[in-house]
Amino acid sequence: MGFQQGLSGLNGAARNLDVIGNNIANATTVGFKSSSTQFADVYATSLYGAGGLQVGIGTKVSDIAQQFNQGNITITNNPLDLAISGEGFFMVNQGGATAYTRNGQYHLDKPDANGLSHIVNSEGRQLMGYGVDTNGNIVAASPAPLQITFADISPRETGNVFLVANLDSTQSQPGVAFATNNAASYNDSTSITVYDSLGNSHAMTLYFVKAAAPNTWSVYGDVDGTGIANVDLGAGAGTPISVAFNASGTLTTAMPIADVDLTIISGATNPLDFNLDLTGTTQYGSAFGVNSVSQDGFASGRLAGLTVGEDGTVQGRYTNSQSKVLGQVAMAYFANTQGMQAIGNNLWVDTAETGQAVIGAPGTGVLGAIQSGAVEDSNVDLTAELVNLIVAQRMYQANAQTIRAQDQILQTLVNLR
Repeated sequence: MGFQQGLSGLNGAARNLDVIGNNIANATTVGFKSSSTQFADVYATSLYGAGGLQVGIGTKVSDIAQQFNQGNITITNNPLDLAISGEGFFMVNQGGATAYTRNGQYHLDKPDANGLSHIVNSEGRQLMGYGVDTNGNIVAASPAPLQITFADISPRETGNVFLVANLDSTQSQPGVAFATNNAASYNDSTSITVYDSLGNSHAMTLYFVKAAAPNTWSVYGDVDGTGIANVDLGAGAGTPISVAFNASGTLTTAMPIADVDLTIISGATNPLDFNLDLTGTTQYGSAFGVNSVSQDGFASGRLAGLTVGEDGTVQGRYTNSQSKVLGQVAMAYFANTQGMQAIGNNLWVDTAETGQAVIGAPGTGVLGAIQSGAVEDSNVDLTAELVNLIVAQRMYQANAQTIRAQDQILQTLVNLR
């Protein structure tokens, strides 16, 4: 029996050394989860039992358990490198088969004929998630491989212009008739860029002229330097509008000014029609100044980069300073991670022991958040593994010693005369 006990100990120690060696070998593998060897003793059975005097016949490896504790997060320069902080796994697809991983090293593959690309790992497995509808809203249906389009973002025609400024109440009415080419005919001016239906930019200039009536100003418009006849601010083409303030310098004219029309020279929709809102504009005894100006139009743009939010939302950044939601990463959680089967390449598959996968967006329920531009390091504690290696080596030597002792005992029996 001593030989059997020693042999089982050698086999168990060798298996333990294999596990420790594998942990050490993957100390720098992104997303790797270390394993530990679990042992159980072995007893021979008899028909009537042996009571408390039964001696075991060795040991066996009962399980190789993986440790799914969190690894350290390391920052990278790739925005598609993703690290999970908390529970959950990425879902990757290849040939219709879904696997799960904590390795978040991804990149875009080659676009197809339709200009669509997938987010893939080093093996070409496609990261799964949720798509978007035509309005850019996430469609939380069954997860599918994420597709990134390289198509240009369409331009948007300006629909609203917002301007907040201060007009100097101490200024006097100009003494000459208004003309865009005569700076003495107006008090102040400012220019605003607007966009037509084709994404072409146009410079609209507003001229502010102090009127004879107290606290009243006339506002003229010009577009692309073509003259006031091509601008209708609501009072007719070429005709100024009047804006008034109370004694406290607050604007009293109703806003917004609807249906401002610009006659433009392009193949776009003509005239360019939008609302002009001067809410917040004041008339104080200080120099003219523009506090803020904005509008909601933009030119077409090409994809310049991608960002991934904590909730897994993939946004495209475009050359026209716009952004667009292109999809959302999906994650999966299992109640019994020990039931998952490792298949190599930092991948696991579910089994009957894992339970039903809980699938959702990052940061919801039990699922962890995503950090973009980072990866999760291996959770191997190299110092602890080296200590375990010493212990496992001594265990192997000790079991070999029991076999040697048993051999010496048998040799003594053989030598009896």
